[in-house]
Amino acid sequence: MMMNRRTFSTALLAGAAASLVSSRGIAATTPPVKARNVVLVHGLFADGSCWSEVIPRLQAAGLNVTSVQNPLTTLPEAVASAQRVLDRQDGPTVLVGHSFSGMIVTEAGVHPNVSALVYVAARAPDADEDYTALAKTYPTPPASAGIVFDGDEGRLSEEAFLRDFAGDLPEAKAKVLYAVQQPFHKQLLSGKTSHAAWRRKPSYYAVSTEDRTINPDLERFMAKRMGATTIEVKASHLALISQPEPIARLILKAAGRSE
Repeated sequence: MMMNRRTFSTALLAGAAASLVSSRGIAATTPPVKARNVVLVHGLFADGSCWSEVIPRLQAAGLNVTSVQNPLTTLPEAVASAQRVLDRQDGPTVLVGHSFSGMIVTEAGVHPNVSALVYVAARAPDADEDYTALAKTYPTPPASAGIVFDGDEGRLSEEAFLRDFAGDLPEAKAKVLYAVQQPFHKQLLSGKTSHAAWRRKPSYYAVSTEDRTINPDLERFMAKRMGATTIEVKASHLALISQPEPIARLILKAAGRSE
């Protein structure tokens, strides 16, 4: 069948639009599903209690909240721990990751219970992407120099934790968080995601503008690439603790609970 010029132009524009949605995710084109569950995942140098400032704000809005205890061993084991929690949810669920656990959100987010993804100063790789290579295209953040290893177990030194990880928290509070930091296994850092859930699910991103653990411009790049609904928070890497209100509002938006 022959196409006239107008028909061809319309088809070309439709194809371009479809390609844009496919390559950048669907956050801008899909309204959030109303969810009643939120699953939170922590990253390196932390445990599940790092969400303690955000959790009561979500519970006050009537949401069922679970904070996963990430084993920090290998990426498949970390993903499995999140998937087990997702299996227990009784309907649409917002999956939220901070820092390294953006890898987990990106992989486990394809779970059928997940209705939306939220990244808080988090890694957001594409499928099979070498995140370390991507990160090296931006200036190295100061916290990287503070990682110390005991054999195969890594942790952040106290100086780097207080200055580069939790720099906008009162020192006494930051020291408590340092005391409960969980070591991670070297093998965890070599994992790659095989899926990019943000290509299929509505996605939201909170950039920490004062981040010294992940480069803020890298965060902006990843948020833009996925087409995420994005906010910028003047905070350290621990915006979920120093600025819990905007982080909670973003999660509520992803759960379809805001105007």
